[in-house]
This record gives sequence, structure tokens and C-alpha cells, in this order.
Amino acid sequence: MNTTYAATKRSQRGLRARPDAIVGLDIGTTKVCVIVAAPDERTGTLTVLGVGTAENAGLARGIVVNIEKTVQAIEQAIEQAETTSGIQIERIIVGIAGDHIQSFQSRSAVAVSGAGREISRSDIERLLEDARTVALPSDRVILHLFPQDYILDGQDGILDPIGMSGVRLESNIHVVTGLRSAVENLYRCVERAGLIVEDIVLQPVASSIAVLDSAEREVGVALIDIGGGTTDIAIFDEGIIRHTAMFGIAGNKVTDDIKKGLGIVHAQAEQVKIAYGHALQESILHDEVFMIPGINGRKPIEVTKSLLCQIIQPRMEEIFEFAFAEIRRSGYARNLSAGIVLTGGCAQLRGAAELAERIFGMPVKVGVPTLGMGGFAPEVQSPMYATAVGLVLYAHEARTGKSSLGVGFRANQQRHHVRVGYRGIIERIKTFFDHL
Repeated sequence: MNTTYAATKRSQRGLRARPDAIVGLDIGTTKVCVIVAAPDERTGTLTVLGVGTAENAGLARGIVVNIEKTVQAIEQAIEQAETTSGIQIERIIVGIAGDHIQSFQSRSAVAVSGAGREISRSDIERLLEDARTVALPSDRVILHLFPQDYILDGQDGILDPIGMSGVRLESNIHVVTGLRSAVENLYRCVERAGLIVEDIVLQPVASSIAVLDSAEREVGVALIDIGGGTTDIAIFDEGIIRHTAMFGIAGNKVTDDIKKGLGIVHAQAEQVKIAYGHALQESILHDEVFMIPGINGRKPIEVTKSLLCQIIQPRMEEIFEFAFAEIRRSGYARNLSAGIVLTGGCAQLRGAAELAERIFGMPVKVGVPTLGMGGFAPEVQSPMYATAVGLVLYAHEARTGKSSLGVGFRANQQRHHVRVGYRGIIERIKTFFDHL
């Protein structure tokens, strides 16, 4: 289905677009989630207008492997969100994840150009522009730039240099990159569904906005978002993102273990995990027996919660140990005074927080997103909606000028006049022939 046809088909439903609406699109390995919100004119807070979800079989470990299935899932979720909200969706903020995401530290420097050598916002912009020129392989693209601190004339440890005087301004910057083809395929799926991409946001960055408060970011905290295909990590200290990482062991691996261990199909394994799954034996208060229908007329299978936990717990321990190794590698393991916050669908497993406390040796809680008080707000107060809620909050902060999380993908692309996706490719071809 092409972009024009998809947009025309949706416009025939008779709905009208709302200019102030913000739409977050979380394209996950197992599901697609859409949240529609808009600011309240009186309070300025966001109200959830609609929610849409659909199962997705077009991604593997956060990367598009089947465009048709991904587009169908997006269209189903968008249609449901349009029905519940009563408005036509045209523009979206989309999350990105996957083990193709990489990050590294870079350093940039510029001469202060303002009158009286006073540092202004334009100096910060020039500093970030210099960071964008870092040498990258041709198959990678910058997603985010997160300034860590600033150095003014050799004096380090400066968090906000605006208004200060100096000659030379430097900054250590955390650069997050993604595989160009993965970004382009994500664009292609969204555009084929008849939508316009406003921005692409790293999923753990979005989730952190939804479930962490300013105090946690200030004293030091690690967010671990356990999704279906990937586990995403974002580490904060002194209110700044210090480290990001992802690896391809997550909820789907737990489901696969149940499938193989009990000899059942994937759909049954997912249902059993949600209904009866425990990540820790001690969290089982009553070890009841439940039945799983047999395949193709075979006898039902009797399973106890404790047996199911024996399958789930080793995989959850592996996920937490991988995450802990990444936290130690970042160098911030001793700076996490607020401990660990778990979110994502797999964080809802009973006993997950208690198991994580044993492995990390620090406080652990399950983070639940909050988004206003009206409309469908109660429906999205679940860890599985953390990324979608965070995407909406990220866009709202960007629109109101309150964002403190560095420079995002859209700003990077605008600075370099680069477009990705199908429309971007066409524009680059036209530009090439115009200059012949």
C-alpha cells in the first residue's frame, strides 16, 4: 500500500486533524502502541485522547524484517487510536531501539564569539554543530547528542555556561548513533502507512521521561526497559544522561523458553507467561496447578506455577546480569543512589523487582508512566506503555521549549539538511540531477 492511498483511505473516515495533538508511536518487536494526547487549555497538562494497540510480527530485536507486516500493525493501531480519539492522525513521534544502536563519547570545542566574550545560546549551537561533524561510517547516522559537561578556558565541571565569560568553550558529548538502513526502513514503514514522521527518539530516552522524576535523575538512577525484542538501558547522574545501551535478550526469549520447556505454541506461551509467570520462586504465595490445552486433540498439560518459574527465572537472571555488566562498564554503578527502575512489558512479571534487587544489590522499583489525569490516562498507567507515553511527553517538552535531554534526531537532520526514508531518497535524487 503506497503512502497516498493509505492517507486517502484514512481520510475517508470523516475525521478531522487537530493541530495541537501529539501522537507517540511505539513500534515494538511484539506490539505497536499509539497514544494520542493534547494539552489542556486551562492547565497546560496533557490529556490522553485515544489509545491504539496491535500485535506486530514484522520486527526482530527492534529491526524491521518484514515491511508489510509492520505497516499492517501500524495501520491497525492508528485506526484504533483514531476511533477512540475521534481525530485524524497525520504526524507522529516514533521510537527506535535495537542492538544496532551504538554510543560513544566525543569532545568538541569552539571559540566564544559573543560581545564581551559572553557565552550565548548560539555558542552552544555552534558547539553541537561541531559535534555533528564527528567522523562516522557511511552506514550510520546520529540519533542524539547529550552534552555531559562544559569546559571554559580549561575550567571543567560546568553544567550551564550561558552568561559566563571566556574565550574557548569545550564539551564532552555522549553521541548515540543508529544503523542508517534501520532508520530508513522505519521511516519507510511509517510513510507507507500514510503518516509523517516528526521526530525519531531513542526508546529508553522516551521511557525515562515517562517513569523517572527529576530527583531520581539528579541523584543517579539506571532505567532498564525490558521489551519484547531488546532490553534498553539509560543511566542518569546529576540530571544528565550519562550512558545508553541495548542488547537483544528480552521478553521474547522468556516466551521462547516457556514454549520449548512445556512443548506448546508461542501464543500459548505468551498467555501463560502473563497469567501465571513469576520471576522468583519466593514470590509464589500459592503454588496452584493450571491447565494448558493440548495441541491437535492431545491431552491438556498440567503445570504448576513453581515449574513455570523454574523456566522463567534463569532467563530473567541472565537479562539482569547482562544489564548489570553494562552498568558496571559505564563506570556509574556506584553513582546510582536512586537504584534501578524497571519498565517495559516484562517488568510486570511477578517477583521481577525482588529478583533484580538480589542481582544488583541496590533498590529496585517498577516504573509506571503517568500522563495527565483526563481521558484515557488510567489505561496507559502500565509499564508496557512507558515508551509511547514518553514519546508524547518528549514532543510536548520540545514544543514548549522545556526539553533538557540534548539534541534529538530531527534537529540533527535539519542541521545537515539530510532526509531519510522514501521521500528523503527521492529528494536526494532530484537534488543530484538539479546540479548536473
